[in-house]
Amino acid sequence: MKIALCYESVLPTRGGCETYIASLAHRLVADGHTVHLYACRWDADALPASVVYHPVQVAWSPRFLRPWAFARALTRALSTGTHDVSIGFDKLWGVDVVYPQGGLHVATVRHNLLKYRSPWVRRVVGVSKFFDPAYLSYLALERKQYLTAKPPLVIAISAMVYRHFQEHYRLGADDLRLVRLAPNPDRFGEVDRPKRRQEWRDAWGVAPEHVVALFAGLNYRLKGLEPLLHAVARLDPASRFRLLVAGGPRSGEFERLAGRLGVADKVRFLGYVGDMRNAYFAADFLVHPTFYDPCSHVVLEAMTCGLPVVTTAYNGASEMLTPPREGLVLDDPHDHGQLAWALRYFLDPARRASCGQAARKTASGWTFEQHYRQLLAVFHEAAGRRQAA
Repeated sequence: MKIALCYESVLPTRGGCETYIASLAHRLVADGHTVHLYACRWDADALPASVVYHPVQVAWSPRFLRPWAFARALTRALSTGTHDVSIGFDKLWGVDVVYPQGGLHVATVRHNLLKYRSPWVRRVVGVSKFFDPAYLSYLALERKQYLTAKPPLVIAISAMVYRHFQEHYRLGADDLRLVRLAPNPDRFGEVDRPKRRQEWRDAWGVAPEHVVALFAGLNYRLKGLEPLLHAVARLDPASRFRLLVAGGPRSGEFERLAGRLGVADKVRFLGYVGDMRNAYFAADFLVHPTFYDPCSHVVLEAMTCGLPVVTTAYNGASEMLTPPREGLVLDDPHDHGQLAWALRYFLDPARRASCGQAARKTASGWTFEQHYRQLLAVFHEAAGRRQAA
């Protein structure tokens, strides 16, 4: 098939969806399909040599209007193409399949409010959204995507996201498909794991006897770093526990919080980590107390690397866990006591070993190849719909 992948930017070093698109493009090409990429920016070195590029020119516009500009330009570009099926990964319309790896905007906003501990603050922030042009713009665009007479085939990356589509846009089984994410194991070759573990633990000031939890995420507040630091403060001061924080450069607020809580010596703020294998291999378990994740890549990747996981019920990836076999799933990230208990749970080496083995086994039970085959079936279905129309 001739398959058009549509996303504004495909720079895999930024992680997440862009890394996924590159992996998918390689697998499609290996399977004999012709991949067309419609984008404004891309890293050709990270994509197959045979990809056919279609630059989408978008004039400057405010950030909250840029998805509209890209979608309009994309619609014009696709109208001249000869592909069999088109797949979009974000806020756009006019494609045959939508695979929104960020979930629904309306659900994201609702869950974002949960990061505020006070119900009154949640209420005030929620009301203020109706004066936010970005919120109104994205909400209108999302409605244009899904509230149409003939909606595209929509792929949900988790059962949680599937439910959100049903609740917010009344999409039914005719237009919804569930295809869970799966990490590409080629990214996590482990031949040099012991060497990397020692090298990067040394570089980050972590001793061999320390038990290391890894937190990874760009949006520190949404991913639950604040309650996590409070939980660390509840541990025994003599504990061998250490926390590695991998993410964006703007960590000053949380570094100051760690200082006020008296745990600055137990937390290492790493900033951006170019090769996440270094962080996974240096750690003993992952802690991801998120307030919202449609299906967290880092949880799936950590499990692939044999790490036990602590996450929350607000994460679609938690559906992969059967607690406490592979890890723990918490109900409320704001419950510092419960989160501290989860950290203490994995100070035990026998539990870490058992859960880590189970996590790797569970991750291997749902492979990228299985994911790809389900996805390809949806592409064929959408191509059939397109031809029939």
